Amino acid sequence: MSEPSGSQNNATNSTNPGNPGNPDSSWPFWRSVLLTLAVAFGIRHLLVEARYIPSGSMLPGLQIQDRLLVEKLTYRSRAPRRGEIVVFHAPHAFDPVLSGGQKPGLLTCLLPNIPLLNKLPGLANPACDAYIKRVVALPGERLVVDPRGRALINGKPLAEPYVQNYCPYDGLTEMGCKTLDVVVPTGHVVVLGDNRASSWDGRYWPGGAFLPRQEILGRAFWRIFPFNTAGSLDLKR
Repeated sequence: MSEPSGSQNNATNSTNPGNPGNPDSSWPFWRSVLLTLAVAFGIRHLLVEARYIPSGSMLPGLQIQDRLLVEKLTYRSRAPRRGEIVVFHAPHAFDPVLSGGQKPGLLTCLLPNIPLLNKLPGLANPACDAYIKRVVALPGERLVVDPRGRALINGKPLAEPYVQNYCPYDGLTEMGCKTLDVVVPTGHVVVLGDNRASSWDGRYWPGGAFLPRQEILGRAFWRIFPFNTAGSLDLKR
C-alpha cells in the first residue's frame, strides 16, 4: 500500500520544479559544487596550496615545471628566516614604480588566480602573478651583492650551497650582473633567485630591493612532483 502513495508523491513533486524536495531540481547539485569550491578556496587561501615553477630563476635546485606545496601558517607566528623559499605577490603589486602606487583590488585578481580560467586571453595581469625566490637578507642587515651575484651579510660572505649559476664577470670583458649595497629596513627582507645569472629579483626592481613581509603569500616547503625528486625544501642546518 505504501508504494502507490510514494509514487503519487513523486509525481506530484515532479510537477513543481520549485519544490526543494524535487529530485529533478538542480539546486542540490549546485549547492555541493559551491560548498566544494568554498572549501577548496578556503584551504588554498588560508592553509596550503600547490604551485609550479614557471621559469629557471631557481635553477638548479628547482627545475621548470616542478610542483611545490606552499603553506600559509608559519609566517603568521614568526618572521621569514634566511634560506627559506618564499612565494610572494609580484613586484608589480607593491613596487612603487611598477605599481604606480596602486595595489590591485581583490576582484581584479579573482579570475586570473583561478586555475584554467587564468589561461583565457585578456585575463592576465602582471600585478596578480606570484614570484618565488629565496630569503637572503633580514631586517637590520647590510647586504652587498657583487657583480658575480655573491652575497655578503654585514661584510661576511654568505654560504649559499644552493647557488651554482653565478654571473659571468672578469672585470674587463664580462661585466657581470647588477650589484646591491643596502641595509634592510624593518618589516622587509631581500630575496634573490638561486640562478644569479638569470633571475629578476631585488637587484633589478626599479622601486628598490626590499620585499615587504605582508606581500609574502607563504613558504614553499615540499616538492610533490616529479616523484623522483619529491621531498622537503628546507635547508639542512
